[in-house]
Formats: sequence, structure tokens, C-alpha cells
Amino acid sequence: MAKIADRVFSTINPIVIDMGYELLGIEYVASGKHSVLRLYIDCEEGVGVNDCETVSRQVSSIMDVEDPISGQYNLEVSSPGIERPLFVIAHYRRFLGHDVRLRTYRPIEGKRNFTGSIGSVGETNNTIELVTELGPVTVDIGLIEKANLIAHF
Repeated sequence: MAKIADRVFSTINPIVIDMGYELLGIEYVASGKHSVLRLYIDCEEGVGVNDCETVSRQVSSIMDVEDPISGQYNLEVSSPGIERPLFVIAHYRRFLGHDVRLRTYRPIEGKRNFTGSIGSVGETNNTIELVTELGPVTVDIGLIEKANLIAHF
């Protein structure tokens, strides 16, 4: 499924950038005719419902022409929200020191779910050090299935 998200990202990212937004990342959840393609967009001024609607219309047109996903799916365009998803190494650098919740594709030290703060980000490799209650855990970005910031109130 990562390949589908990568293919869609490369197809629509230039269009989203031209519209003045940043395409933070894509989630594709395959579930037959109930599959969901979720895009997260952002911009300096923040993202509102009208922004999501505008991007959705434009992306929908592009997807109809390029057809990078076979079968039916629902397109959702969203702001990153308060518990912002993290997709690439630059996102982890930007939120260094912040608390995150993440799930890996396969176990690390017998666990797939982790909560902690981003202690460091590898300069020469795609790893982060997550500082947890049980100590530091080094995670390769490619092993992360899903990661979100944790909002504190």
C-alpha cells in the first residue's frame, strides 16, 4: 500500500504545491469499495474546510485522468489537525522534543506501539530516537506505519 501512496503522492504533489499548499502525506486504506485515500494538506495560514474542498475538487479531477488507483475509493482531504501525522524525516526534525505516538510495521524489542518524545533525528540515516518511559528506542523511519503528535492541554 505504500507503493500506492507513493504513486499518488508523485502524481498530485506538484498540483497541490501550485495551489499554494504543502502535501504533508497520504494514507491509503484498502477495503474493497470502501477504500479511503486520505490526503493531509497544510499552509502557513492554516487549513480550513474551503481549502480542503478546493484541493479535493482539483485532486479528484487529476485522479480521474491519471487513474493511479484501480477500483473504487473515497477521497478525503484534511488538515493535519492538532494531533498532526508525521510522514517524513523532516517532520520529525521539525517537531524534535515533542511527544508522539507511533506504530511500527513489525516489532522492535517485542513492541509495535510506542509513546515518547522525539529525542534526536539521525543526520546521516533515516532514524529517530524516541525517548520512552522504558528508555530510548531507535526507530528507522521506514518501519513506521503511523505516527502522530500528542496534543497536551
